[in-house]
Amino acid sequence: MKKWTPLHEAPEPLEGNVVATITGGTVIWFVLFLVQLPFYGWFDDHGHLWWLWTPLAGGGLGLIGIWYVRKRDEAIRRAAAARAADGAEPAHPA
Repeated sequence: MKKWTPLHEAPEPLEGNVVATITGGTVIWFVLFLVQLPFYGWFDDHGHLWWLWTPLAGGGLGLIGIWYVRKRDEAIRRAAAARAADGAEPAHPA
C-alpha cells in the first residue's frame, strides 16, 4: 500500500479565545447533567445510567481543560513579554 502524502502545506492553526471556548463547553456539559438529573430513576430502570454520568464526566474534564488553557495562555504571554524585553520580533502578533 502506498503512503499518502499531502500536496499542500497544512494551514496555520486557528487561534481564538480558547479559554472562553472551553468554558462554554464545560458549562454546556454541566447544564446537560443538571437537565438529566431529574430523570435518574428512568435512566436507572432502563439501564441507561451512563447517560447521566457522561455529561458529569465531560464537565469535570472541562474543568481540567479550563485550568490547562489558562496556564497555556499565561505561558504564551510570558514568552511574548520575554521576547519583547529582549527586543526580538514576535513570531505571531498577539
